[in-house]
Amino acid sequence: MSETILSTEYSGEMQQSYINYSMSVITSRAVPDVRDGLKPVQRRVLYAMNELGLNSDKPHRKSARIVGDAMGKYHPHGDSSIYDALVVLSQDFKKGMALVDGHGNFGSIEGDGAAAMRYTEARLKKFTQDVYLADLDKNVVDFVPNFDETEKEPSVLPVRIPNILVNGSEGIAVGMTTSIPTHNLAEVIDAMKVMIENPFVTTEELLIFMKGPDFPTGGIITNKDELPEIYRTGKGKIKIRGRAEIVRASGRNDRDRIEITEIPYPMIGANIGKFLSDVVALAESKKLPDIADVSNQSGKEGIKIVIELKKGADAEKILQGLYKKTRLEDTFGVNMLVIVDGKPEVIGLREILQHCIDFQVQINTRKYTTLLKKEQDNLEIQEGLIRAVDVIDLIIEIIRGSNDVKMAKACLVEGVTEGIRFKTKASEAQAKKLKFTERQATAILELRLQKLIGLEVLALQQQHEETLKKIAEYTEILSSRDAMMRTIKKDLDRIRKNYGIKRRTKIDNLEEAVYEEAAPQSFDAVFAANRFGYVKLIEENAFSKNEAAVREENSTVISCTSSSRIWVFTKEGSLHTLKMSDMPLSKPRDKGTPLDNISNFVSSEETVGGYFNCADVLNEELIFITEQGLAKRTIGLELDSVKRTVAATKLGDNDRLIGVFRTDKTEVLMITDRGRVLRVAVSELPLMKKNAAGNKAMKVDPGDKIVQVFFADPGEEVICTLHEVKYNLTGKKAKHTNSKGDVLKKTDAIG
Repeated sequence: MSETILSTEYSGEMQQSYINYSMSVITSRAVPDVRDGLKPVQRRVLYAMNELGLNSDKPHRKSARIVGDAMGKYHPHGDSSIYDALVVLSQDFKKGMALVDGHGNFGSIEGDGAAAMRYTEARLKKFTQDVYLADLDKNVVDFVPNFDETEKEPSVLPVRIPNILVNGSEGIAVGMTTSIPTHNLAEVIDAMKVMIENPFVTTEELLIFMKGPDFPTGGIITNKDELPEIYRTGKGKIKIRGRAEIVRASGRNDRDRIEITEIPYPMIGANIGKFLSDVVALAESKKLPDIADVSNQSGKEGIKIVIELKKGADAEKILQGLYKKTRLEDTFGVNMLVIVDGKPEVIGLREILQHCIDFQVQINTRKYTTLLKKEQDNLEIQEGLIRAVDVIDLIIEIIRGSNDVKMAKACLVEGVTEGIRFKTKASEAQAKKLKFTERQATAILELRLQKLIGLEVLALQQQHEETLKKIAEYTEILSSRDAMMRTIKKDLDRIRKNYGIKRRTKIDNLEEAVYEEAAPQSFDAVFAANRFGYVKLIEENAFSKNEAAVREENSTVISCTSSSRIWVFTKEGSLHTLKMSDMPLSKPRDKGTPLDNISNFVSSEETVGGYFNCADVLNEELIFITEQGLAKRTIGLELDSVKRTVAATKLGDNDRLIGVFRTDKTEVLMITDRGRVLRVAVSELPLMKKNAAGNKAMKVDPGDKIVQVFFADPGEEVICTLHEVKYNLTGKKAKHTNSKGDVLKKTDAIG
């Protein structure tokens, strides 16, 4: 077989391939169809359960069996994603209306995961059977081949309600996301009926009936006035608070407390635990100092988080602080992205309802077309049997006189009498006039004699009348839009009556939470840092009792207050600012906190070059000296910034700071790795801005670098150790900058 080589532009091929991949993820994995509101995996799980006969009146079946059937027949994308979809469909704290009846551990609202699929069992809810899977046998939707073309699966389920609103949806695709809140079933049905009656109804008018989101966790939506715009555009942010009640102390030893009984929908899962830890952190950091204790008392009865307050606390102020500083007030981002006619679109409430109405018209048209055809077939047979009863003696004579079924059938359909033995010529003449249809003749020949009993004949006539009524009813539905809409509304009323529930989420316009945080009372403290990069803040009283031990264990000890800022200079030229108000208090013997955890400092890439109390050096000069001999003086105010990290100086390639220094001495001594020393006056170092690199203070030979710096006054003793040899530098004379300095000699060595 000859090969064909196609030349193509690589970038064009990659672009097209990525577009194809993106559309596959969007339409086949992450985004729901507007018609049934389901993602493909959810649709396939429900259909697999339906095929397994897992109805609400049947025993539960192992989840592993359900997952296996769904994966093997319809969804070849891994069992974990299928089981996750099954679990979510059963969680009534995530869905407006749960679709699966789970038996076993299917997770909890607090973020506990479901048990393995081999331990749990599931079946369909009656709601799902009635509203999502009914009439699949009536050709109401198209069936398409599965992934290996060995099975057929529905392209969409015949869902009777706007499921995309009732159960909402969240999904992340390539370059886009969908986020649709859940709504109240009864309200959604009411809005859909209004849309049926008046296709030109406005979004504001629809929101009279469907007031807004109805989250399974309850809560209070606080921006009611913004909802019309959100539902008109399909985008926006819904602000939601948990429902909290202030319970006053009832006895002398009791304390006021705040009880939270409903949480914002985004808080479900691990965010409940984070909320509890955030409350503890606020209490410990004195930002909400009047909180005495917090406990999670949630159980089968629902959510109950209790926050105990100290005596005399302002409960209302603390509650406002919780709204402001924790996820007790949160935001649900709305992005109504759905698949419409095979393409992703962001649409508003009216468009969603209209698409759902169009879908109901489509499935009802197909349903009643199928039912009409069936009743017309029944009518044909019934009319044939009724006619046959009137000439039953003749038919029996034809059957007894025929040699085979084919001969008898030909006589019944076409009046062919050749070969049939009749008792009289009159019977034969009458037989020649028979004109039954093929289906009628078959039914007559299969007729059991017991059907000729008087009551059976009467029942046949009643069935005939009932069939005529159904044909008239179905014909009217299919030929009249008003009749079709009445039928759809009747079905919606039935669903509302059988499955409607009360609203759980309150919708209101509430003022934004206001909490004026009292300025924390400043106290004297000590900042300590060791050579391993651990830092801590110690109260002055505790430090004074353990000063010797703290100084022995730490390379840097700086007096400060709880409101101070500590500057951390790195040898790579950065300046990180630490706010002492953000640091937890430590005991003198505590290990402390890694510098990486409380700043942008990265220990794997940076080395500390100096610590300073910002207040001490704002109006002072700081001296920067690099390994390659550049130096400058910079006023501290030059470096002050609200940013946590700034560039402290400019560095050349392959150059690093030796350190950042503050001194009251008049001279500086710089020692290189290869044993050169230069002593210059500090005043000769130029005063420069922070973005300057500095001037050449010492000429450094290639491959050499400055490794030590000392500050001294003239005549002051200076001893250094270089490569394990001690040198006395006291007598070195000062020179000018941009000099190589002197070579350290044996005569300079000590001992």
